[in-house]
Amino acid sequence: MNSILLSFDLEEFDIPEEYGQKLEDEEKIRVTHTGLLPLLGLLDKHKIVATFYTTAFFAEKNPALMKNIASKHEIASHGYYHSSFKPDDVANSKSTLEAITQTTVKGFRMARLAPIDKSLLAKAGYVYDSSLNPTFLPGRYNNLGKPRLPFKADGLLILPASVTSTFRIPLFWISFKNFPATIYTILAKRTLKKDQYLNLYFHPWEFADMSSYKLPSYIKRISGNALLLKFEKLLLELKQNGDFVTTAEYCNTALKHAH
Repeated sequence: MNSILLSFDLEEFDIPEEYGQKLEDEEKIRVTHTGLLPLLGLLDKHKIVATFYTTAFFAEKNPALMKNIASKHEIASHGYYHSSFKPDDVANSKSTLEAITQTTVKGFRMARLAPIDKSLLAKAGYVYDSSLNPTFLPGRYNNLGKPRLPFKADGLLILPASVTSTFRIPLFWISFKNFPATIYTILAKRTLKKDQYLNLYFHPWEFADMSSYKLPSYIKRISGNALLLKFEKLLLELKQNGDFVTTAEYCNTALKHAH
């Protein structure tokens, strides 16, 4: 079975601060919320499930919405805050998300896919970690020597973000934004066919209008409804080539087959 793990980092919109534009917390939450609603509508329309790696801070600001999302999709942890981290956040974000959504949080993804001590995750009771992008991203990380496919480590199932088998071209959100739709779709479908696994991640704030923010063009060149339409076409193409499953559902069968 070809499994498609569609995920979203549900976090406060703080990326402008990486480029010197300070935002109030209220605005960070508002922008994410604005992009999230049409995205949820699109997933409902096509009966597609996803995993939302959520910061506890965003969840605390939107408890009713989080309960609604949890009734249809998987909730995983993205730490407590997106812009800061301390070791206690691993366990505290899990317990906060579980209290708000009344679901069991099994997965974790570190903000900006930064390195994370796996022993903290195992101790807090996580089953899997999806903080690895096995490619080279200048200024962020060089993981070209890491596995492309799921593997076990430190008592966890590690679920890398998908990259192509040749040249390890990342299939993450920036690629989707900047590659022609046809090229990106071909790469994603080829990777899915070869690996029988496709782990893609995006952000709800991408589906809000970002044109007024001080961001590089490769981040904001397409956003809002234009991006939503492009995204819908991708989902429909992928739906013909595999099954959308939550990451936890995938883990239930993958643990015994992991390398």
